[in-house]
Amino acid sequence: MKIVFMGTPDFAKESLEAIYNAGYDILAVVTNPDKPKGRGLKMISSPVKEYAVEKKLKIYQPLKIRNNTEFIEELKQLKPDVLCVVAYGKILPKEVLNIPKYGAINVHGSLLPKYRGAAPIQWAVLNGDKTTGITTMFMDEGMDTGDMILKEEVEIGENETTGELWERLSKLGAKLLVSTLEKIDKIDKKENKTLEEIKKEVNAKKQSDDYTLAPMLNKEISKIDFSKSSNEIKNLVRGLNPIMGAYTRLGNKKIKFWKVEAISNEQLEKSFPELKEYKYRLKNIEPGTILFADKKKGLYIKTKDGAIEVLEIQGENSKKMDIKSFLNGNNIHAGEIFE
Repeated sequence: MKIVFMGTPDFAKESLEAIYNAGYDILAVVTNPDKPKGRGLKMISSPVKEYAVEKKLKIYQPLKIRNNTEFIEELKQLKPDVLCVVAYGKILPKEVLNIPKYGAINVHGSLLPKYRGAAPIQWAVLNGDKTTGITTMFMDEGMDTGDMILKEEVEIGENETTGELWERLSKLGAKLLVSTLEKIDKIDKKENKTLEEIKKEVNAKKQSDDYTLAPMLNKEISKIDFSKSSNEIKNLVRGLNPIMGAYTRLGNKKIKFWKVEAISNEQLEKSFPELKEYKYRLKNIEPGTILFADKKKGLYIKTKDGAIEVLEIQGENSKKMDIKSFLNGNNIHAGEIFE
């Protein structure tokens, strides 16, 4: 079976590597153009391109797909049986989706129809979901609305970050893509079947209308609101790790939290009897107030329903570090209030 692969990040590279190792005929790889990065603005290739170069695969890096007549004609000339699209980063027009004989297959990082959109893995963590998974589907013109082929569910760890879940799902997605191609490969090639007949033969299923959206994250989401619950703040921190980090301010300094633990009021009072010495009851202390900033006890900050214990932190113009190292070099005190 002849394949054109379209993808960009490390999540997609896992799938490309899997179908290459499975022995499929990869006619070409399509990925996003190289981008300047760092102070020296050195041009950096995508993980997918790096793998394609290593394996000497034909590479295309169009700036755009829609209305790109020259590129679309080149795709048609390749005559692929299947397009494999994994986190490519561009919307494909109908003209491209109609090129392959057996359809365009997408690997999506959620259990569709939940979390249609650009950031399904991130939103599963941000929302504190207990499970998520991978769906493979036939692509159509809608946003992640195509008929589903294979699904597999996984549990999300209580302390698992987006980065950790991303890595696990990239491997699962690669496995399910190969399994999906195997199903398509079993179709009788002697018959000139329509795409609808192919979908029926691989037992593809329509999605329900009970869907949720997972839009691309923006920087506004990353500011911590201490008036929210401890678990909500913990989910924000692990959901934005390692993408951008959740931040707050103490005085005029921006501080990022990379790892925190949620602590209830009951846990606080049990672990720290001295909290009863506060003038007001613990529940009446203003959210954002530092309860402890102690090298032995750690850093605890009041929330709506308890506190967060900060475990990994990054000061302004500094590196990530554990909380004891941070408190050794920064003079902050109980009673101060984060924004």
